[in-house]
Amino acid sequence: MAPAINGRPYPRLVLGETISVALETVRSHKTRFMLTALGMVIGTASLILVVTIGLTGKEYILRQIQGIGANMMVAYYQGGSIYGSSSSDFLTLEDMDAVRRQVPGIISSSPMLELHDRIAIPGGKERDVLILGVSSQYQWVRNLEILAGRFFDENDIRARSKVAIITFNLANRIFGSPDAAIGREIKLEGLPFIIVGVFRERVDTFGQSEISEETILIPHTVARFFTSTDAVKQLFFSVADSREVPRATEQVRTVLKSRHRSESVYKVDNLTQLLTVASKTANALTTTLLFISILTLLVSGVGIMNIMLASVTARIREIGVRKSVGATNSEIRAQFLTEAMLISLSGGVLGILIGLALPFSLRFLTDYRVPVSGWSVIIAVLVSSLVGILFGTVPAARAARLDPVESLRYE
Repeated sequence: MAPAINGRPYPRLVLGETISVALETVRSHKTRFMLTALGMVIGTASLILVVTIGLTGKEYILRQIQGIGANMMVAYYQGGSIYGSSSSDFLTLEDMDAVRRQVPGIISSSPMLELHDRIAIPGGKERDVLILGVSSQYQWVRNLEILAGRFFDENDIRARSKVAIITFNLANRIFGSPDAAIGREIKLEGLPFIIVGVFRERVDTFGQSEISEETILIPHTVARFFTSTDAVKQLFFSVADSREVPRATEQVRTVLKSRHRSESVYKVDNLTQLLTVASKTANALTTTLLFISILTLLVSGVGIMNIMLASVTARIREIGVRKSVGATNSEIRAQFLTEAMLISLSGGVLGILIGLALPFSLRFLTDYRVPVSGWSVIIAVLVSSLVGILFGTVPAARAARLDPVESLRYE
């Protein structure tokens, strides 16, 4: 009858028997192995969360920028050369029409005239408001959300109708709600305007766009009556495909330059570069946090190596018995590698479950959906396995090199 170790017959350990013995060893030292696996749990959970946060942050930033208008271009007069004429050379409606004719792919456009006025608000007070004269296509160029009523149309533009669209904040402040504002009258520059709509930007631009919290939009054909010039402050354009924005931007700049004095400087901005920078920044942040998580896993791996080295020392006599009954160096090595892998993977799997549970729990607590990448799970499993192999190799190799005679004499 073959010798037995821990009640198990042993001339050779096949894979199933190796795993079984490893499980028995772990059960015999539960506390020690649980504390060792805890580092893997924390490291793996943090890796999942880091990738999730990175994806969520990137998605949020890109959605905020795209909500402003990823296909949008804004042209404006920057000034003239110091050696040129001192008179201004502002953009005009004719410039907008020329761009529409000469630049392929333009689907929407709008001028913007800027005015300022004071209006009465409840309580007998007055408040400064920003008035923007725009076209009916401004809604699509700027990706605005209509909360009540409607946006003015081409008939309003041609008829020079005195209609206005106000922001959500202004509607609440003056009339109590967006719906209550529809059909009400508001005086601008001494003339009565009928409010036909209430709007807001789809994303919060934190005051970094031309729209403030208390902005009123009116047809640009009406706004021109309040100015003494045909000049406009900005021209807005949009294309159907965001990939066409860089090409269209250069063509718009060329058309505008060709229609004005050579010393005049015009800027045509778009959000393409901002999208690229935001994406790269988010990726860099995710990479940095991922590196920190992997470093945590490596520290956990050092803990696994330390506990396995201690295990080898504590089990020298057992190793000697196994070698004396025919166990080879590769079998001893496999035995200790299996134990290290078991600790690493058990901690990794528990860490993955915790890392996935936190984002999914937000779906029940809030309306926000946190994206979870399958790649984070794959990476976590691979890293856990790799940590077990790398940091289990040294203890396993040390166990395999032990001399059976010396091991049997060890007390």
